[in-house]
Amino acid sequence: MVILSKATSFFNGVPLIDLSKPDSINLIVKACEEFGFFKVVNHDVPMEFISKLESEAIKFFSSPLPEKLKAGPADPFGYGNKQIGKKGDIGWVEYILVSTNSEFNYQKFASISSLNPENIRAAVNDYVTEVKKMACEVLEMLAEGLKIHQRNVFSKLLMDEKSDSVFRVNHYASCSEIDEFNGNNVIGFGEHTDPQIISVLRSNNTSGLQILLKDGDWMSVPPDENSFFVNVGDSLQVMTNGRFKSVKHRVLANSVKSRLSMIYFGGPPLSEKIAPLPSLMEGEDSSLYKEFTWFEYKKSAYKTRLADNRLILFEKIAAS
Repeated sequence: MVILSKATSFFNGVPLIDLSKPDSINLIVKACEEFGFFKVVNHDVPMEFISKLESEAIKFFSSPLPEKLKAGPADPFGYGNKQIGKKGDIGWVEYILVSTNSEFNYQKFASISSLNPENIRAAVNDYVTEVKKMACEVLEMLAEGLKIHQRNVFSKLLMDEKSDSVFRVNHYASCSEIDEFNGNNVIGFGEHTDPQIISVLRSNNTSGLQILLKDGDWMSVPPDENSFFVNVGDSLQVMTNGRFKSVKHRVLANSVKSRLSMIYFGGPPLSEKIAPLPSLMEGEDSSLYKEFTWFEYKKSAYKTRLADNRLILFEKIAAS
């Protein structure tokens, strides 16, 4: 387990995007250029759906470990505990990962005596449907802000019936009873960028999320259970030819309270070709990236450690 002794302060400069205001389009483009990260308020996701899913998640994570283990191992879907991926990354976290397509088998969770798999399925579907709608609205605002003629150039990839999107619930237990931590910061989920197009996160009111600023400082994001936080993913960075930056982020476990976060990762179909959009390039030779399919990038990303720069293999080397 990785332990950090350095204290970090709350970052009060997180861009705030009010979806009900007309000036949000310019602000959202600026946020993606400067931070690759922003907070969304006045969204239309019903609190009823958020509360229902959070309640089901709490039931699951409060269950005895032997029951939870029967819902795993994550392959990649199902229940996972401490192990993140297959390259040795470890964190103070347990999680559920599910596919957002209708074929996912929720009977994996039948081992949990306090849960009805059908209730989890319904809660996830209701929540993801609304969050996906909001993610598409954000992506269409971005396209408009970039003056791209096809407003759905990004959102259509999430709306495609073959969209390779996933949903994850992370639970970071309080680490107050572990003597060795002794007030230090414990890595719950190590530093990384998200490979997809866009990620939409909602958490309870427990702090822990940190983003890496351009100056190299890690800053803690103040929690807000009524809002959503949005990350630019690697694929969107490529499609905008580096104009938008995927943000490196991590989660520290809290020494007093447990943290529960729910993340929708909006991805394209596996066969989708990812490359800079022609309208965002000055010429054919100005592309910073080689074209690749989402399947190729996903396969490559899963072979790396969390903190690795996954895009480096797909960058074009400038002629000297």
